[in-house]
Amino acid sequence: MQKFAFIIHPIDAKRDVSRKYPVARYLPESLIEWYLKGRDPIIASTITGIRSSTGEEAAGWFIVCPFTPRQFLTLPLDFVYDKLEKCGHIAEELGAGIVGLGAFTSVVGDGGITLARRLKIAVTTGNSYTICTAVEGAKKGAELMGIRLPEACVAVIGATGSIGATCAELMARSAREVRLIGRNMEKLKALEQRLSRSAQSGGDSPTCTISKISSYTDIPSGLLDADIIITVSSAAEAIVHPSHIKRGAVVCDVARPRDVSVAVAKERPDVLVIEGGVVKVPGEMRCNKPDTGAPFSFGFPPGAAYACMSETIALALEGRYESFTLGKEVSIKKTDEIGEICSRHGFKLDGFRSFEHAVTDEEIERIRNAAGR
Repeated sequence: MQKFAFIIHPIDAKRDVSRKYPVARYLPESLIEWYLKGRDPIIASTITGIRSSTGEEAAGWFIVCPFTPRQFLTLPLDFVYDKLEKCGHIAEELGAGIVGLGAFTSVVGDGGITLARRLKIAVTTGNSYTICTAVEGAKKGAELMGIRLPEACVAVIGATGSIGATCAELMARSAREVRLIGRNMEKLKALEQRLSRSAQSGGDSPTCTISKISSYTDIPSGLLDADIIITVSSAAEAIVHPSHIKRGAVVCDVARPRDVSVAVAKERPDVLVIEGGVVKVPGEMRCNKPDTGAPFSFGFPPGAAYACMSETIALALEGRYESFTLGKEVSIKKTDEIGEICSRHGFKLDGFRSFEHAVTDEEIERIRNAAGR
């Protein structure tokens, strides 16, 4: 039996903390965050029932780091590292061979490098498989919406991050145009030049058809006329709103918390919004609270998980107890490799989800009709 752990954290202070402490829904977020700051990490769930198509089995644990996205961005970095290290030590004591970093735990600081140095077990951000599934999902969504990739304009929000840069590079293999969107123009221009050189030389693909790469620090301008949007920013609140999106566009939201405002679902019936990285885990994965045995829900249907978590599980099933994806850059080689590993063990995209609900074929057809396609 292979063993792993995965670190999660509250995304919404009121909603998530009130599940355990109902009084929290009546308290201001500042007071909830003050309380969380002094709390130690806890084991939220045991994870069982995972069985690879190779016959290998794995079990693990969710470990909660008690910080909200805002706290990860505003608290002193050393203080955050210390709390993550405590999570890692819990994983070690439980017997895990690898620990994965969920949501903002993979964004803060140097992307897991410091944490890996402090622990005796392997650490991975899961970003390699997140990229793999985000690009696969965006392409599949575009196909279902009648968008031809060689004629499409693709926008990547958070393009200079570890996930965004590689997503942009992969989409540049076959898209007509790629727009890089971020906060730092100097970093965007450096990435733009690197991708342009890669496109001119053919990169890893001799059929690369990219004709234009451009950079934006203004989201509405960058999204203007974009057919496909992949958004992977580290913003603490929604940054993509209904007025920003072209009619008939596909938006793949990989960020947690979401980059796309819930208002898009209400006001734009002509736009397909999908969550990136929703993966079906092989076997019959079950998540249960360790104290009561009651089911533990992290917002996904039974047997499904984020891609970053799936990378952690797949590496455990493979017996690859090594720090696979760390830092602020992810190579296409790593992305391709983890894709092969996950495929071998039976991981696959679990359809589409949008704002925590499954997207049916009928709904996609309605969206396509509303877009006039």
